[in-house]
Amino acid sequence: MTTECRVNGVGLGLRWDFIDEILAAKPRLDFVEVSPENYMGRGGYYDEALDRAMALWPVVTHGLTMSLGGTDPLRPDYLRGLRAFLERTKSPWHSDHLCFSTYGGTVLHDLLPVAFKASEVTRIADRIKAAQDAIGRPLAIENISFYLHPGKREMPEPEFLSRVCDAADCGLMLDVNNAYVNATNFGFDVDAWMRTAPLDRVVQIHVAGHDWFTDGGWELTGPPETGVDRGERLIVDTHGADVCDDVLALLERVLRRTGPVPVLLERDQTIPPLDVLLAEVRRLEALWKRATGEVAA
Repeated sequence: MTTECRVNGVGLGLRWDFIDEILAAKPRLDFVEVSPENYMGRGGYYDEALDRAMALWPVVTHGLTMSLGGTDPLRPDYLRGLRAFLERTKSPWHSDHLCFSTYGGTVLHDLLPVAFKASEVTRIADRIKAAQDAIGRPLAIENISFYLHPGKREMPEPEFLSRVCDAADCGLMLDVNNAYVNATNFGFDVDAWMRTAPLDRVVQIHVAGHDWFTDGGWELTGPPETGVDRGERLIVDTHGADVCDDVLALLERVLRRTGPVPVLLERDQTIPPLDVLLAEVRRLEALWKRATGEVAA
């Protein structure tokens, strides 16, 4: 997959919780990311906010409901609206999750895992190719966090990602926090995961924070102390905390392999004051420059 990238450096996911404040403050950002579903067909205030954001920063798009791993037919009306939205924002690519998120025409409001089976590779790749043709933009798939695999795996996740990306000739939206969360919960080496994943197809990276919970549902304030059994705790990809040191270190190792691909900070819960959020963006910028040896355009 090839595309002329017009964004790099470190961006921030644009959220309604702080959109008025950030549009008024106009901070320096390399780019912002928006989810088209939050704007399509709404008009009014939403269109105005998007226009103001586009006047300040380059925009990339990240979808939530394409359901590339699902069995429902791709929705032509959604794809037509999405294509128009991408043309409006001039996003260089569009990304969505490698998951299923609809069933029987109902949006499930969750990102559910697909089975890592050979029979799924061609089926999902065909859906990706059809979606890519419909939107008129390169498409990238994101690795998701998940907590139970549907049935017996025939291959590890990074091999499945590689096969799907090759069969569809699409990009990878690499979420390093999702990979870290899965590695911790399932007990595998995340660096070994990265050595098999198709890092040559990465067009953008997501990074976020996570939270720890016990198996009884109690939220922990941080990683469990030594002596807490592995089966008694779970990391959940909440996007509700600062990016932890281990994920930052993983991000830096990955960037040294991928080169200067754009990195996007996601924050969706327990959102701090804007100055605190922007300080985290600046820390990521310093890491990005150190790892890539580049200066963002």
